[in-house]
Amino acid sequence: MSEQQPPHDEQGDQELLHQVEEELKKLKVSDLLVQMLYTVSSLGYRKLSEDDRDLDQAKLAIDSLRALLPVLEGVVPDDVMRDFRQVTSNLQLAYADAAQG
Repeated sequence: MSEQQPPHDEQGDQELLHQVEEELKKLKVSDLLVQMLYTVSSLGYRKLSEDDRDLDQAKLAIDSLRALLPVLEGVVPDDVMRDFRQVTSNLQLAYADAAQG
């Protein structure tokens, strides 16, 4: 018994490609970086939890935040920068506590 492949929909592929291109036109690098910083900070906190502790990965998250924040200075709103600076500080303190204990 051979499995039948669904028919290839070239028109559907072209439409999907067009939709992706339209979305990319709207997307800003700064928006992507902010989303990435949210993800990295969340993952950094996760790597400091007792259940999933990985201090090397938590440090990498902190270093990544510290490296990218200056790039976004003046590009994203001040309140977003303030929040990420606070998150970075909090992560650093949590890292120090985790490293001691």
